[in-house]
Amino acid sequence: MPPTLFRSISCFLAICLTLVLPCSALDTPLSDTAVRQAYFMGQRHDESLARFLDHYTKHLPQPKTGPYISSVSFLTPYALLTQLSDRQPYGYSAQQAELDHRKLVETVKITVEIQLTDTYSNVMRNPASRTTGTPSDFLLRPADFWRDFQVQVFDGDKPLTPFLHTGRPVFFCGDTDCILVGATIKLEFLAESFSSDSASISVDPPEGDSVSVDFDLASLR
Repeated sequence: MPPTLFRSISCFLAICLTLVLPCSALDTPLSDTAVRQAYFMGQRHDESLARFLDHYTKHLPQPKTGPYISSVSFLTPYALLTQLSDRQPYGYSAQQAELDHRKLVETVKITVEIQLTDTYSNVMRNPASRTTGTPSDFLLRPADFWRDFQVQVFDGDKPLTPFLHTGRPVFFCGDTDCILVGATIKLEFLAESFSSDSASISVDPPEGDSVSVDFDLASLR
């Protein structure tokens, strides 16, 4: 085979491989078929969607001391679209779902659920007072306590920075008052940021042991 022809064929094959290989480990951008499938799954409005989305959540054991980081969720563009379809009113069509999706930027949403415990409760020691055993030694834990938790997300070994990082307290309300019982932290990333087959999320609380969970992106739609 002439060298010139060999180089031409090699270049052609290299271009084909570049076109075939995905730029992300996730299913993104979603095809029209995937959008329709996500639409119909969300339109079931039954427990099957909750069972499906549970595959995107890692549930963690409670620690002996410190706050309880109870779960970490990694929602892909497909999973988010099923949720969006589930929230739509009666009469929302597959055609409208496709049109609406074209206006969206595909993202990944990571959620960290935190529960207060007996050793890290809604009451905390007053850092400004000396220990005397009196009620003034203690304060109610602030509702934005979640800001003290450091959450880091990795695409393979590469750390990522979210374009959105928010949190909210969780309260249990009775007949007369509400008690702080936990918090939810949410981070959002562009879906194209994930190019590896795996992602890991580490959570470092202000007290107690840190936790880390791994997600196999090849197994998540």
